Amino acid sequence: MSNIAETTTEPPVSPPAPSDFAGRAEFGREARRRTPRSSHEGWAPASDRMDPISLLEEQATTRVQDLVPIRHARMLVSPFTFYRGAALLMAADLAGSPTSGITTQICGDAHLSNFGVFGSPERTLIFDINDFDETLPGPWEWDLKRLAASFEVAGRDRGFDAAQRQEINLTVGRSYREQMHRAAEARVLDAWYDRLDADRLSDYIATEADAKHAEKFVKRTDAALAKARTKDSTRALAKLVEVVDGELRIAADPPLIVPLEHLVAEGQTRAQQEEWMRDVLASYQTTLQQQNHPISDFTYVHMARKVVGVGSVGTRAWIVLLRGKDDSDPLLLQAKQAEASVLERFLPESVYDHHGERVVRGQRLMQAASDIFLGWRREPGVDGVERDFYLRQLHDWKGSADVDTMNASRARIYARLCGETLARGHARSGDRVAIASYLGHSDRFDHAIAQFASAYADQNDRDYATFAEAVASGRLPGVGVAV
Repeated sequence: MSNIAETTTEPPVSPPAPSDFAGRAEFGREARRRTPRSSHEGWAPASDRMDPISLLEEQATTRVQDLVPIRHARMLVSPFTFYRGAALLMAADLAGSPTSGITTQICGDAHLSNFGVFGSPERTLIFDINDFDETLPGPWEWDLKRLAASFEVAGRDRGFDAAQRQEINLTVGRSYREQMHRAAEARVLDAWYDRLDADRLSDYIATEADAKHAEKFVKRTDAALAKARTKDSTRALAKLVEVVDGELRIAADPPLIVPLEHLVAEGQTRAQQEEWMRDVLASYQTTLQQQNHPISDFTYVHMARKVVGVGSVGTRAWIVLLRGKDDSDPLLLQAKQAEASVLERFLPESVYDHHGERVVRGQRLMQAASDIFLGWRREPGVDGVERDFYLRQLHDWKGSADVDTMNASRARIYARLCGETLARGHARSGDRVAIASYLGHSDRFDHAIAQFASAYADQNDRDYATFAEAVASGRLPGVGVAV
């Protein structure tokens, strides 16, 4: 298997100038002639396919070893949670798949749980992609295939029948294609600024849902959006912080939350910790988009290591408590380790030396609006090893779909939301005209993606069974229950 994505059967012609819209459309049509849309159908493992367990073992070498069993326990819950943690496995598989040769900034891990709502700097609630740990320039098809397969895997987990799953998978491809055409045909700035605000979300769902369930679905959506608006630093303070000797401290909940003082080398004083954190914040501030930034009004209070997600478990992630005017004016930041993208061994490496910067730059490019606290920093850890981090708000009106309770009707609507949103991100960061031209107006590509999703879900089931055996045998460390 090649370590660089196999894109075409013939060398692609050079992309035309951005102002040459007709040339860009022809570039997409030429890509279709080189790599037919039907070539994306199905999935079969290569004869030299990498061993999935070896890949997971390799990933574990750079993680906090005490947390690796938690990662495996969370992946073991179901084939879907396994899929969430198996981005490297799928990247290795996609590296040998056909692509159009049209490159855009991609999320790199665009499964359905990496979409959701969050607050924009203008204090509106928007729906967008919300995880960019693996972002890198690459084939746009990889994101779409990861998204479609995630719906197939989740649909099986929820007990949807084959016809329901097929319709959902087709919806992913169709919604992506139709949205990309709208972007290609729109005025330039309209395509750039297009986004899905919460104000439009309920109307959108009311239109898409069947008449029998529309009112109930809209009420459920409105309630979820209202709940998301309550998720801010003040609410997080009540859940994560306690008062110790009259001072705010992040409450310990090992191994999921471990305060800094429980991890640092013996002999390091609290004053040394605070001085170190002040230096970190000052350096991080230089990477923010505004010079006169509200971060300068906050002072450091406390920090702790916190286990997050599924695939991210074992990477270093910190929550940092800051104080504004007084204790009733908190800000909680998350500092999350950024390692090399799982895509980098199969694509040209990032142009950014700092992986935190890679994440932030990619996020700012693909999202309709990004957190004003999004920045990066390279810092030695408590073990003295220098690592890359990116920082953002821990809670800022965040909300996500409840996959565990989603029925087939809601999954179909959610598939359309995600497909359209992914297309907006690719249209912003790549050549929307060429991609739309490649996709065409027929449903041929939709069916190819749906077939791929079903076939790759079979592979995911096989890998999950192999993974479960590796944990049961002790080859991979695990714990009794997911935590």
